[in-house]
Formats: sequence, C-alpha cells, structure tokens
Amino acid sequence: MNLAYRDIRHNLGRFLLTCFGLSLLLGVVLSMIGIYRGLVEDALTLVRTPAVDVWVVESGTRGPFAESSRIPGDTREAIARLQGVSAAGSVTYQSVETRYRGEKLRLYVVGYEPGRPGGPDRIATGRPIARSHYEMVADKRSGLSPGDWVELGRNAFTVVGLTDGQVSSGGDPVIYITLLDSQELQFELAPPAARREVARGNGPGGTDTINAVVARVLPNTPPESVAEAARRWKHLSAMTQAGQETILTRSVVERARQQIGLFTSLLLIVSAVIIALILYTMTMDKIREIATLKLIGAPDRTIISLIMQQALAMGVIGFGFGALLITSVKDYFPRRVVLQPEDGLALAGIVILVCILSSGLGVRLALKVDPATALGG
Repeated sequence: MNLAYRDIRHNLGRFLLTCFGLSLLLGVVLSMIGIYRGLVEDALTLVRTPAVDVWVVESGTRGPFAESSRIPGDTREAIARLQGVSAAGSVTYQSVETRYRGEKLRLYVVGYEPGRPGGPDRIATGRPIARSHYEMVADKRSGLSPGDWVELGRNAFTVVGLTDGQVSSGGDPVIYITLLDSQELQFELAPPAARREVARGNGPGGTDTINAVVARVLPNTPPESVAEAARRWKHLSAMTQAGQETILTRSVVERARQQIGLFTSLLLIVSAVIIALILYTMTMDKIREIATLKLIGAPDRTIISLIMQQALAMGVIGFGFGALLITSVKDYFPRRVVLQPEDGLALAGIVILVCILSSGLGVRLALKVDPATALGG
C-alpha cells in the first residue's frame, strides 16, 4: 500500500491547490532565468548581426555599447587599407524617442553604409534600404509595418523592410538607416544652436563623425593582428569580436545579471521555506495517523517515505505546472524570454533537492510522535 498516494487522494483538492500556488512561484523563478538569458541574447544579437571580426573605436574607450565613442568618418578608409582586412564599414549607434500615431516610441538607431558591413543580416519582410536618404529597416517589435512613416529628428522616414529579433541590450527595437541620415540625426546641431555657434565665430559643425568602424578579415588572418595594427594609431582603440562580446556580457549587462541572480536565489530560498512549512502543516494534520502506524509496528522508514514522497510529488507537479505556464505566456513578455532545456533541467534538479531538504522538518516532527497519541481522546 502506498500511503503517500492514499493520503494525497484523500485530500486531493487541497494538495492540487498547494501545487498550483507552488507552480506560480517556481514559474517566476524559471522566468527570471529566461529573462537573463534573453537579456544576454539581445545584447549579443546586436553585436553579432554585422558578422565582423574587428571593432575599431575611439582611443581609451571600450566600444559604442559600453561608453561613448567618436572617431573621424575617414577612419574607415584607413582601416580598409590594413593588411588582412577584406571589408570595412562605418557605423553609428544612438537611442531616440519619437511619437508614432500619438504614442511614445523608443528606438535604437543603427546607421550603416549600404553594401558594407554594419547593416542587418537578413530582411524578414520587405526589402533592404535602396536610397541614400529617408528609408529605414525596422524590427517587428517596433510595431511598424512596411510603408509606415516615422518622424526622426526633422525628417520623415519610410519603413521599407522588417527584421526579426533585433533589439538593443535595453530592450528597444532596432532600426537601420543610412550612415548619412544617422550622422545628420546624431551630430547635426539644431538651427538655434547652429546660429549660436556661427555668432560665436565657430562656424557650422561638421557631421562626418562615426561611433565605430567594423571590419572583416581575410581567411587565415588572425583578427588580433588587425586589431593590434589599428591600435598603433594613438587616437584609436580596437578589439576583436570575442572581446566586444565579453565587454557586453561582463560589463554592460553584469549588474542586471547579478540582480536577477540574487532575486532568483531569494525566490528559491522562499520556495524552500514554503515547501517546508506546507509539509510541516500536512504532517501536523496526520499526527493521529502517524501515531497509529507506529502503534501497529510500522518502521520509521515507512513514515519517512510517506513524507518524502509527498514532498517530491509536490515539487515535480509544481515545477511541471510552472514550466508549462511560463512556456505558454513567454511570448507576451515585454522583453525576450529565452528558455533553454539545460536551465530547466538544472532548476528541476534544484527543486528536487530543495524538496528533499525541506521535508526534514516534517520528518523530524513525525519521528517524535508518541505512539500513545493514537489512543488519546
């Protein structure tokens, strides 16, 4: 006779309700892990999209994603002439906020030179940019569609194509425009500021400035050798693609990783406490039954098995419901949620371990029960 099964069947409604409440908590834990994975995936997607090997930025900086970087626009020609470079392109990055159909719209603008590295890797819908001005390719998460018009700065841009899954590390959807348009948007002064500079004798400011140069190297050419050659110019700094990804994961999203990790650990501790209290309460409700088992000679391992089987059943059912819930609603989160099988298996193992450890409180209570309690009034 399986005592755990019979006890669960006797109190099936309360047990399932308890498992459902636990599943919500474990679902939040799983979603936090997925949010962190999505945060890293978003950050790396943007830096991996150009499919380049070397990033050249302003001296003393670590790239346009970690801090401000400004270099002259003609730097691309100098990098393209380095030995081992097969192609080079100028890029700019900036966050903008505009209004679309009366609502606020935040966008991450990438300016690139069509035909050179730096643009979108693929177009899901529509076509790439074909004109030098006032066309854009937007990500689907922006809510834009081909043919829509969006005001950026003092100009209106037409959406000609859509990408999929292109967002910044901050969660803003990415749009691509030509380098000339992005330089005008980022570096050109507003008319009042321009008139003020002219009145001060400085003249109109130029816009031939970029944030970085991205380069692809020839086969069998070490990217680090090209980066080292670029560093010989004192006003430039360079890093490989691997170095840029390390900066993103260990610097840009590091605090978010620590905060999400701490919150996840706290939720696991709370889950352990809740499971322990639930099992303790369930054991308290079965004091008379446990005393009767002891009175008729049931060994301690039978009583321990009863409590541990209920704890494991609660953890497995709660984790299953929680995983099913998060899998069903993850596409409706404002940020990308990436659920990897290895993360789910690791969390399942942790939940089982937590259930075993949490059952200790109930086991300790059960082993202290006096068999004479079964004869009490």
